[in-house]
Amino acid sequence: MPPWGGAIGIANLFIWNTIISLLGGLILKIIIVGAGEVGYHIASRLAAESKNVVVIDKNPEAIRRVAENIDVQTIRASGSSPAVLEEAGIKSAEILLAVTNSDESNLVSCLVANMLSPATKKLARIRSADYDDYHQMFSLAAPHINTVINPEIEVVNTILRIMQVPCAVDMGELAGGKVIFVGLVLNSHSPMANLRLADFGKIFGQSRPLIAAIVRNDQLIVPRGEHTLQSGDVVYFVCEKERLQETLRLFGESLEPVKRVMIVGGGRIGHRLAKTLESESIHTKIIESNLERCKFLSERMDKTVVLHGDGSNQKLLIEENVKDCDVVVTLTHNEETNILVSLLAKNLGAGSTITKVSNFSYFPLISAIGLKKVVSPRLSAISSILHNVRKGKMLSVISLLREEAEMIEAMALETSAITNKPLKKISFPKGAILILIIRDDIIMIPTGESVVKHGDKIIIFARKQAIPKIEKMLTVKLSFF
Repeated sequence: MPPWGGAIGIANLFIWNTIISLLGGLILKIIIVGAGEVGYHIASRLAAESKNVVVIDKNPEAIRRVAENIDVQTIRASGSSPAVLEEAGIKSAEILLAVTNSDESNLVSCLVANMLSPATKKLARIRSADYDDYHQMFSLAAPHINTVINPEIEVVNTILRIMQVPCAVDMGELAGGKVIFVGLVLNSHSPMANLRLADFGKIFGQSRPLIAAIVRNDQLIVPRGEHTLQSGDVVYFVCEKERLQETLRLFGESLEPVKRVMIVGGGRIGHRLAKTLESESIHTKIIESNLERCKFLSERMDKTVVLHGDGSNQKLLIEENVKDCDVVVTLTHNEETNILVSLLAKNLGAGSTITKVSNFSYFPLISAIGLKKVVSPRLSAISSILHNVRKGKMLSVISLLREEAEMIEAMALETSAITNKPLKKISFPKGAILILIIRDDIIMIPTGESVVKHGDKIIIFARKQAIPKIEKMLTVKLSFF
């Protein structure tokens, strides 16, 4: 009850109810069609951020898993049914996410949702290459999909980015490619090893790297001045793209061009990757166990060598000179095979390995056995979806560290809590750090005296627990009176 009563209370009760109504409208309602791995993890993330989430799926086991583990509404039915979407509240939903394993079902769900609620933003996961040339058309005509998410394209882009910096275990671009973030394993010979972050300024001056995160023994550390870098840490740093080579030298690393790549697994991702590598004149081999698929690939490749065989066969890898490969990318449909082949290739002398893993439960194991470069179509899909559902003027959102944190690029709004006062007077949530301010294409490392202005681009690193508060800070403040 509101803290007032009597005649004044009656007058103010109307205002109180109006405020509650307005605030209720701010709670984002999202309908998720598909309770598979992507739908489950998206629902889990959004529910933890106090979003109003409804999950629809025909599979009773998938729906039971969601209902038992996540505080969301569930409906066991077809997400392409008009009656079901109306029951789920499509007309009051801000976003519909169609993320089933069927491209066709996702398209139909968006078509029906558009008929019932044209104002609802629609996102669809579409993986088939048959639709690649039509993504733009979907945003212009029926079924009018605002955003098409193809996790396979995102995974290929991730692999290509990691290949640009062979020493990196993770890499991404922000601010239209002007800013790079890189995650790398700090070796014992690095000039950075055993240095305190507070001493970086006097040692490296203006060239000092900006450390965004440290992972030590699978524990995420949001760095402060008193922290010391240790050998074996996975260190995430941010720098201007033009200074990448210079920054890597400070870590004792260098950029080495990739010349020879072996791909184990010639499925859709392997095919997409090989075509891109061909266009960049990188010598590429594909090992594929399915003979028919080999014929399909050989008919569509110009320079790539297509080999029929078992990529986990040590003799075959030796015969194909795996030791001379700069990178071995394992992309079969079998998670265990990908892990095994990456370990085998590493043991046989390959320069580095990149392993595709979709099952999130394998992630702790992979880190423990020394496979640092991992890509996941599901994680790529989740990153793309989160970018589209965040409130505030977010320009890009990249999930890091197996969903434990995010790198957020946002536009500062005039009346948001982060603008127009020194940073030292802003209470940032625990587990979050403002990394960069970009104003008129000038990149600035913030201090306590820095002031974020309307129109600035800002880059924030945050643990997932801090995301709701960061999101709130980035939205426009409401003034009711």
